[in-house]
Amino acid sequence: MPTPDRPLRKLGFLTIGLFDPADPAAGHRSTLDIIELGERLGFDSAWLRHRHLQFGISSPVAVMAAASQRTSRIELGTAVTPLGWENPLRLAEDLATVDLLSGGRVNPGVSVGEPMHYDTVKHELYPDSADTEDFSYTRVDRFARLVAGEKVREFSGKQGVVEEFSNRVEPHSAGLRERLWYGAASLKSATWAGENGFNLLSSSVVFPGPDEEPDFAAVQQRQIRAFRDAAATAGRRPARVSQGLVVIPTDSASSAQREKYQRYVDERTPRTSAPQGPKRMMFAQDLIGSSEEIAGQLYAHLGFQEVDEVAFALPFSFEHEDYVQILTDIAEKLGPALAWTPAK
Repeated sequence: MPTPDRPLRKLGFLTIGLFDPADPAAGHRSTLDIIELGERLGFDSAWLRHRHLQFGISSPVAVMAAASQRTSRIELGTAVTPLGWENPLRLAEDLATVDLLSGGRVNPGVSVGEPMHYDTVKHELYPDSADTEDFSYTRVDRFARLVAGEKVREFSGKQGVVEEFSNRVEPHSAGLRERLWYGAASLKSATWAGENGFNLLSSSVVFPGPDEEPDFAAVQQRQIRAFRDAAATAGRRPARVSQGLVVIPTDSASSAQREKYQRYVDERTPRTSAPQGPKRMMFAQDLIGSSEEIAGQLYAHLGFQEVDEVAFALPFSFEHEDYVQILTDIAEKLGPALAWTPAK
């Protein structure tokens, strides 16, 4: 676990890529600028959250492709792509293409399950198969097999003078399968991810078991340990785990920014007091304050104690200059407080 004398190995950040629907191009350019800034500040990774029919990035693959041409080192990931919206074969093609263009820097994070508000969109998303689509782990397993280069069909070889066909997804990017992540929030999903060769993305949301105490950090710790046990049993050691909490360092923030940030946290804090809904969804508290204060809270966090890499989530609704301040403070203040060394 990270301690003051054992460094945090990898530091990343996650953004939703918010944009104004009246000028969506500006928001996308802002996201690319933030990723470039992250590379200059020495961050190890930049992750994109996936949003459909909302005012956030709906196509992280396209944004990663653009970012790959504006950066040279920083890893690019999705946290996460909900596979219920995707054709696994087409997604495998797109991700392999971007991975090759980036020089092997892509870290696709995925999840399964029925798309959010499925009844409102299924007539357009799957007009002929809405009631028979499989949104189980089978879908992500198929995606992983296609990324790995397993055979899609028997047919291959030359046809005619020019056409040549493959029996696997092309292009194939060697090593991409080992960089697949699964976004798990339950003990069942964390265990499945470990058993099936994925890395684990653990975020600011968990689903405790029916008999578990509603302690977010303890629930997250248990899930991470279950993932590692499952991965070890399956012969995968060491498996990677990343934690993604919302952190808002205020070291260099203006007084107006600090007031805005505190209002944001205050509005979100009530939802963290008890499990929500029939699935008992639990949210982590946002961490706000000086980098020294946040580092102290992280060192005491049972979930953080289980990881050596993080992808801190940027707040959803802030302005570009706010993200610049927060990222700069994370890289120059909070990272060093966690004994992290920026990449060169």
